[in-house]
Amino acid sequence: MYPSGLFGSLLSILSTIKPIDVLDIALLSFIIYKLIKIIRETRAGQLAKGIIFLLLAYFTCVIFKLRTIEFLLKVILNNGFIAILIMFQPEMRRTLERVGRTSVAKFAFITEHPDDYVVKWEKAIDAICESVEELSASKTGALIVCERKTKLGSEISSGTVMNSLPSKELLGTIFFTKTPLHDGAVIMRDGIIVAAACFLPKPEHEEFISKKLGSRHRAAIGMSENSDAVTVVVSEETGNISVTCNGKIFRNFSPKSLRTFLTDLVINDKSEDEDNEKKRFLLFRRRDKK
Repeated sequence: MYPSGLFGSLLSILSTIKPIDVLDIALLSFIIYKLIKIIRETRAGQLAKGIIFLLLAYFTCVIFKLRTIEFLLKVILNNGFIAILIMFQPEMRRTLERVGRTSVAKFAFITEHPDDYVVKWEKAIDAICESVEELSASKTGALIVCERKTKLGSEISSGTVMNSLPSKELLGTIFFTKTPLHDGAVIMRDGIIVAAACFLPKPEHEEFISKKLGSRHRAAIGMSENSDAVTVVVSEETGNISVTCNGKIFRNFSPKSLRTFLTDLVINDKSEDEDNEKKRFLLFRRRDKK
């Protein structure tokens, strides 16, 4: 006989749990974790946050009996699920293909110490700045994407997988006009060159972009609109160095200001909003002039 009250109810429930129930819950938790991790590899992760917000809003309306808003949210959720399946059909196909190709060993929980992350990115930023300086001097076009929180699995799959340590020589070779990989973007994840010759999304409002900007700059702006990635562009016409983030483009960097800017955004993760990014850019420009 269990004591009355909340504690007694908990003991009663716990007494009914069997080892198979624990295994069942553990397996379900593991599957949910892996699904969330896979979703984060694409921009569908941002969509998932929006769906969770709508569900929370719907249950809030049910609790407080806000009938009109509840009805509208119910219609949106019912019809929106079909729309999501249609819009993200390519993403879902790639995700299922990835699950089918993944070996059992890759499902292990492998984590990286933050210090390793910083060291890798410091070396990567050095390589980017050194190569960009030479590419700018020779007016060789380049497009380098630094992945941050938003995973770029779709863009990576469109290019040639490399998984190489970055260096001035390697980046210079990739963007040399006679090589097959020069036409496209290099995507870097955790300080590693993951893929080259990648296709980037077009800007949402391409008609509002200056006609003076070429295809590389437009692709970089499109990438920054669709993710929180930081993209470095070297102009083939002028040799100017530009950076895009949060849908904005900042131009006329020097290798020195570029190194500080990338360190702030990629390693220190200080891109709280566009205004802060603009202030940092102007500050680095003033330092260059001094």
